[in-house]
Formats: sequence, structure tokens, C-alpha cells
Amino acid sequence: MIAPLIHRVLTREDLARLVAEIGRLDRAEARAAAQAVEAGAVDAVLDSPVALEAVRGQGGAPAAVPLPILWYVPVRAALRGRGVADVELADYAATLPVVFTTWRAVRTVARGETGIGVWWRYVASLPDGTVAQAEGAADVAALALWWAGCFPEWVARRAAGRGMLRAYVTFAAQALALAARILGGSGPVAPVAPFWARAAGAAEALHAALAEARRNYLGRDVHSAEQRLERFLARLN
Repeated sequence: MIAPLIHRVLTREDLARLVAEIGRLDRAEARAAAQAVEAGAVDAVLDSPVALEAVRGQGGAPAAVPLPILWYVPVRAALRGRGVADVELADYAATLPVVFTTWRAVRTVARGETGIGVWWRYVASLPDGTVAQAEGAADVAALALWWAGCFPEWVARRAAGRGMLRAYVTFAAQALALAARILGGSGPVAPVAPFWARAAGAAEALHAALAEARRNYLGRDVHSAEQRLERFLARLN
């Protein structure tokens, strides 16, 4: 089941690289960030405007920071801009592109099936009300948010335009709500149910934050030759 993992995988070396990138912009801010990290105020650094500026990079090239930070910082900023202050939700949204970076990870979820219809059939094929069904629902919801947020032009082009984007996000919210309902009973998995319920309620914001963050790295249409050329030229600058 795809769950928030950014904070668990961050290391001191990762944070040191972020501080180094901040130092390229402002040495005083870098010193303050280093002191904050030493004092344990990691979130304050990750949420800072200068960290966002540093991570976005200059000349169109993303900063030389670890992939989790590369996604977490702009996603977190985008969610805060939409009034969502839940750090765990930001962690979850940023986790999706990190987990689904490889096709192997994508194909592992729901046995490689893609699209709302086959995803629902996959969830329905699992035993009703079981943890397995809840985990399956949460995983296909993650896939839907990832596709709609990171590759919206592919989703729109593949089917009914912008309406399909809304359908993907609606599907994700419903699947997350199903996971929350199933896991809301007693047992060792019950404590995670409130998180999935929050994620279901914030599905629109999670999608919007991913879509905003991906523009920094992928451009308006990652699949077009024009956008590939623009990204290449930007990095040369």
C-alpha cells in the first residue's frame, strides 16, 4: 500500500545537499538552514521560501537534490497555497512520483492494469471488506492521482479531454474513501483509516499540487517534441 515515506527516508546527507543548494542563492539563509537542521527543525527548512526557490533550480534545471526533496518541497508549498497544512498529506502526494518513477513500480500495482474501469474491476475482485481490498483501493487511487497530476495531458489525450482528469481525481477520492471505511474497524490497521479519509477529502488539492509541481520539471506537456526541446535548451542555459 502506497503510504507517506518522504520523512522516513530523508537522511542528514539529503538535508545537507538541500542546504548547499540554498547556499547557491543566499549564504546567510544557508547558515540559518544548517542551524535549523542541527536543532531538529527540519520541516521549517523544507517549508521555507528559499528552499522552494533553491529546489526549483535556475535556468530550467532542477536542483541537484535527492528525488524525495525535489518533489516534497514544491508539493508542500502548493498545498499550503491551497490552505492544506497537513504535512502527512504533502508527504503522501510527494511520495507518489518517487514511488512510481519506474515502470516496474507502476506495473506492480493492480497487476499492471490501467484505467478507471479495470482498476474498479481489480478492487471488486478482491474479497469484500478485507484489508487486501483496502490496500488495493488505496494503491489504484495513488496511481490515478499520479497519472492525473504528473501526466494530465496524457490522461486528457487518451480519453475524454479535461473531463477524464476530473474522473481520475473523483475515482481516487472514492477509492481512498473505500480504503478508509474498510480500515476503520478494529485491528492493527485501524489507526491508518483517518489518514485515508483525509486524503479522500483532499483529493482535488493533492491533484492540483502534483500538477503544479510537475510543471517545474516536466513542462506543460512532457510528451511533446516541443516541450522536450524547451527543457533541453533551458538546461543548456
